[in-house]
Amino acid sequence: MDKSSSGIKYDFDTVVSRKGTNSYKWNFFPEDLATKYFVYTERYFEPGGPIPMWVADMDFKTAQPIIDALVKRASHGIFGYTGKSPAYFKAVCHWMKKRHHWDIQPEWIVPTPGTTSAIHILINTFTSVSEKVLIPTPAYFPFMGATLKNGRQPLMSPLKLENRRYTLDLEDLEEKARDPLAKLMFLCNPHNPVGRVWSREELTKVGEICLRHNVIVISDEVHLDTVYKGHQYTPFASISTEFALNSIASTSVNKAFNLGGVQAANLIVSNEKLRQAFELELSKNGYEQLNPFGLVAVEAAYNYGEEWLEQCLEYLEENLNFLDNYLEEKLPQVELIRPEGTHLAWLDFRKLGMYKDELHNFIIEKAGVVFDDGYVFGEGGDGFQRLNFACPRSVLEEVLNRVERAIHG
Repeated sequence: MDKSSSGIKYDFDTVVSRKGTNSYKWNFFPEDLATKYFVYTERYFEPGGPIPMWVADMDFKTAQPIIDALVKRASHGIFGYTGKSPAYFKAVCHWMKKRHHWDIQPEWIVPTPGTTSAIHILINTFTSVSEKVLIPTPAYFPFMGATLKNGRQPLMSPLKLENRRYTLDLEDLEEKARDPLAKLMFLCNPHNPVGRVWSREELTKVGEICLRHNVIVISDEVHLDTVYKGHQYTPFASISTEFALNSIASTSVNKAFNLGGVQAANLIVSNEKLRQAFELELSKNGYEQLNPFGLVAVEAAYNYGEEWLEQCLEYLEENLNFLDNYLEEKLPQVELIRPEGTHLAWLDFRKLGMYKDELHNFIIEKAGVVFDDGYVFGEGGDGFQRLNFACPRSVLEEVLNRVERAIHG
């Protein structure tokens, strides 16, 4: 792959049909988000059918150099077992240094088939049954799901919401961390679903709390490359050697480059003891290899995808401004918690006085759209909905028009 693709002006406005791709977002209907029960459907593609705005992938084609690299690999025609090359690790290290001023070493990188599977394995590596996992909520719901499914106890520390902005409740976090059964904390930065990009000062206070109480930090940083103007992402492990040795960072190309289906992520673990423990558990679960397309996609994204990413971020911020202005002008009943990062908007519907099933049914059946129900994100999520605005603006506008008609109707 050469760099001859540079200079492309990417099109984010054209609606690309995802019919026939078995897209989780477009081909499965959430009968019950609480139990994660989904059914295969063609309902979204019917005239006037509901518009899915839930699963956190984009409705944009990824960068052309990534597509070219995958096509080139597929044209080879042999798809045998595939290992990680030095070029793969070099690409990851170079990206973190150039984009995030984070010096990492190749030996710290542990590739995995995805972040969700890694969450389960991390819980089993560093906790025992009945021990506790500290989770600031509302939070990415697999944190709680994986904790419960593996027989551990979620220890929720609700975020504080004031003037449409969330902050960590550091006093509550310290109190929860004192529990002798608390062994892990899931930190999400940038935060899904509320969109905060935690400041260096906030992260430092979290790190100090966890060091004091011997709680390992699992820092989910998969949205690290989707941060908007005026905000600065800080890798938790980059703050100090002590924090690096007491943490594991989860990173991925999946969100920023719309590559969730290639099943490739990287954990960054500078602490050799923690890394060896995780790798042993990983091997017990048979997750030692990535598929060849995941490896190719990661390398191409980090080597040649930056131009696409910059254009995508500009488009996403324009979408965010459109969403913000629309709600202010036409739907003051719905408040936007404006994200500093991620392509996910956390919407406050509490003024409508509807919760859980009532709000769920209203959004789907009356408005004709599908968001993620806030209550599945844990304590503090009831009355909220998560909207994925990584779509052509015409689609976003139609979604908002439907919600407006439903509320005013």
